[in-house]
Amino acid sequence: MADRGAADAMASGESLLFLTDEQLRRGIEAMFFACRGFTADPDRILRNHAYGRAHHRAVHFINRAPGTTVNNLLDILGVTKQSLNRVLRTLVDDGLVESHVGTRDRRERHLFLTGAGMALERELSDAQRNRMRAAYRNAGPEAVAGFRTVLEQMMDLDLRRHYQAAPEQTP
Repeated sequence: MADRGAADAMASGESLLFLTDEQLRRGIEAMFFACRGFTADPDRILRNHAYGRAHHRAVHFINRAPGTTVNNLLDILGVTKQSLNRVLRTLVDDGLVESHVGTRDRRERHLFLTGAGMALERELSDAQRNRMRAAYRNAGPEAVAGFRTVLEQMMDLDLRRHYQAAPEQTP
């Protein structure tokens, strides 16, 4: 009976808890190559606008939470204030982001995408959604759930809490 339990555990994926260093290295390489593929399409779009990935991340998170503050964006992106200010200055100057003074605290700056900013965000996210949709479709629902779990477990705890607290948006 114990042998059957061990066989069931192996078949259910518990054997994955005992990966070899080489299997882990292969997983790490898969992440590198997947990241490269995931960012390839947006990188081409960004190059046409003379933007980089920092611009993409800023536009993405401003779109996810219109009116977010600069400080909140700093926390989410984990970049320096100087670095974020450079990115935001470009996006504001190019008419993609608007910065509004806070109503309760005039020191706060609330960020919103303009129509042009929403169009760029949509173009970037469409490219990534198409790639994710195809990968998910080919992998199947169980793989999708497992992949999401693995990604969440790789997040630092405070970022995982932030990710899990964010409401899911439906188009």
